[in-house]
Amino acid sequence: MDNSKSQLGTAPLGSLMLKLALPSIVAQVINILYNIIDRIYIGHIDSAASLALTGVGICFPIITLVSAFSLFAGAGGAPLAAIELGKSEHDKNAKSRAESILGNAVILLVAFAVLLTVIFQIFMRPVLMAFGASEATIPYAQDYLRIYMAGTIFVQLSIGLNPFINAQGFAGTAMLSIVIGAVANIILDPVFIFVFDMGVKGAAVATVISQAISTVWIVIFLCSKKSSLRISPAILKFKPAVAAKISALGLSPFIMSATESAISVVFNTGLQKFGGDIYVGAMTIMQSLMQVCYIPIQGFTDGVQPIVSYNYGAGNLKRVRTTIKRMIYISFAASVAAAVIILAFPKTFVSIFTSDAQLISLAVSLMPVYFGAVWIFGVQMAAQRTFVALGRAKTSIFVALLRKVILLIPLALVLPHFMGVNGIFWSEPIASTTSAVTSFVLFLVCYSSLKDKK
Repeated sequence: MDNSKSQLGTAPLGSLMLKLALPSIVAQVINILYNIIDRIYIGHIDSAASLALTGVGICFPIITLVSAFSLFAGAGGAPLAAIELGKSEHDKNAKSRAESILGNAVILLVAFAVLLTVIFQIFMRPVLMAFGASEATIPYAQDYLRIYMAGTIFVQLSIGLNPFINAQGFAGTAMLSIVIGAVANIILDPVFIFVFDMGVKGAAVATVISQAISTVWIVIFLCSKKSSLRISPAILKFKPAVAAKISALGLSPFIMSATESAISVVFNTGLQKFGGDIYVGAMTIMQSLMQVCYIPIQGFTDGVQPIVSYNYGAGNLKRVRTTIKRMIYISFAASVAAAVIILAFPKTFVSIFTSDAQLISLAVSLMPVYFGAVWIFGVQMAAQRTFVALGRAKTSIFVALLRKVILLIPLALVLPHFMGVNGIFWSEPIASTTSAVTSFVLFLVCYSSLKDKK
């Protein structure tokens, strides 16, 4: 751990960013395969494949919401722990504060798991119907979600605790935590779906088992001597003040993820009203492809964040400025590249998810609109991660709210009344462009302030 800390503060920045970001990118890309692989296999089930795919797509807002709670504790606590580790070079009590943050994050994750499991098992059907399910698709949605929610504890711990491994500079270990589970999911999916003939239920079983495997790996590491931040009974003491700090910073990534759930609900209900099941299926495919575009960028910014947080805590502001400047350049270039690739071969990418000719044609025709602002999205992601890394909760919360709550949801509700179902797809590029420009302005203000900070 001492060597990891030294690297965060002194190693050549280019090679260090590559060392930390590459495993994080790989981990994020592989992690998204959990849901995407499910959709690819489900979309090729012989009987009623398009209905099954749409049914699982209806579950997406709930799955996203479950992940949002894990980010609330994990993405909120890990930067704070990293800042404390940076202070530990000149403050002997900093490490104990960092471990207290970890302990309170564990308590929050377990509490969230219990609460979410109970709520969604009891109110599953009415929630799914409210989220855009139809009588034709809800049997598939219920089959998938009932099993998935039984494994909520594994979702919370695997997603919520992994950032604490990355915060210590162990990017490779954090990557393996996700790779192990994702590879297991890829192997188990066809076995449970086709060999055991369980359909969407099999996809859910495979996902839960895979997440359980990841959780075991992560917990074992965080209890071992290799980890500077260790889970032990001594740190599992709830402290309202610590939980409040985690909550203040975790609210931003929570909003970013939870509002994704709200957006899916607004999209699905609007699409069902103005277009029908086939439009919900098309949106399911395009949201999956959108994840493929932005997840590598998110992985990169997540990997770089510990460098920013650690050096900010250590007072090395020159290194902080250089890191965040490079981060935004690279994120922007990556988003431009993603837009070019995805829009150059739309049919190829859509065909991965379904063989239904009508669904393919519809999705391909709508992609130029829905993906119209992907090229600038990297700017907002880098800015958002900078605010979180520096512990600037208020700014990060505003940026999180701006794109989705202030812009996207109202646009998705209003535009269809003037443009029909296509208005829902137009809301995405309008909101993304506006929020990216605003985020960049706030980023410049933040960057400038670091020059004067002592």
